[in-house]
Amino acid sequence: MNILFLGDIIGKQGRKVVKNLLSRVKSDYNVEFVVANGENGAGGFGLTCDTAQELFNCGVDVITSGNHIWDKKDIYNELEENLRILRPLNYPEGIPGKGYTILRTETGKSICVINLQGRIFMPPIDCPFKAVENALEKIDGKGVKAILVDFHAEATSEKMAMGKFLDGRVSAVLGTHTHVQTADEKILPEGTGYITDLGMTGPHDSVIGMEYEKSLKRILFQIPFRLNVARKDLRLNGVFLKINEESGKCELIKRLNIPYEP
Repeated sequence: MNILFLGDIIGKQGRKVVKNLLSRVKSDYNVEFVVANGENGAGGFGLTCDTAQELFNCGVDVITSGNHIWDKKDIYNELEENLRILRPLNYPEGIPGKGYTILRTETGKSICVINLQGRIFMPPIDCPFKAVENALEKIDGKGVKAILVDFHAEATSEKMAMGKFLDGRVSAVLGTHTHVQTADEKILPEGTGYITDLGMTGPHDSVIGMEYEKSLKRILFQIPFRLNVARKDLRLNGVFLKINEESGKCELIKRLNIPYEP
C-alpha cells in the first residue's frame, strides 16, 4: 500500500504547491492514499470549508490538524460532519469533531488515520498517550492493518517517546507542527515508520512559513504583529510510505523535499 503524507500546508502558497505538484508526485510513486496536515491552510492560520475542499479537489484524502484548527470558526460544523477532516483526538469531550477516522482507498483497502496533539510547550490538553491507547482498543477487531498517526507536537523528546510507545502497534508515527523537516526518518524495530517532523508544504524562504519582517518584529518587540505568509522558495515536504497490506508494518519511509518551480 503506497501512501503519501504531507507536512503542514501553509496558506495560499502551500495550496499552490499541492495544486501543482501533488498529481505528479502521486503518479511518480503510484500513491493510493494521501494525508496532509492542513491546520495552516487558510491564510497561514486555521482551515476553512473552502480551503479544505480545495485540498480535497487536488487529491488529498484526509486532512489532519493541530492547535490552529480552532482559528477559523467556519470549520467547526464541518469537523462534526466530515469524516475526512480531523482535529486532535486528545481534546476534552464536548468539542466538535473527531480524532480518528477509518476510510477505504479506491481499491477497497482500509486505512485508519489518528490525529494527536502533544503537551510539552503546547496548550494544556488531555494525555495523547492514553487517548491513542483507548482509540487503538476501539479500532482493534475492525480489520484495519494500516494505521497512520499524525503527532502534532513541539518537543522532539515527546515525539520520539510516542514513536517508541506505538512501535509495532501502528504503521507510522509522523510528527508535525514545527514546520522544519527532520532527517531522522526510519523504521523502528517493531516495524513502525517514524519521522520527528514532516516539514511544511509552502514557502521555505521564511520564518516557518511567515515573512521575515513581521516575524522579527514579534521576536524583538514582543508585540503581536500580524503575520503574513511568505512567497519564495516553495516546496512540498512530506514522506512516502510503503505499508505491508497483511501485517500493517512499514516497509519503506522516504523523505520528500520537492521544490516547486513555476
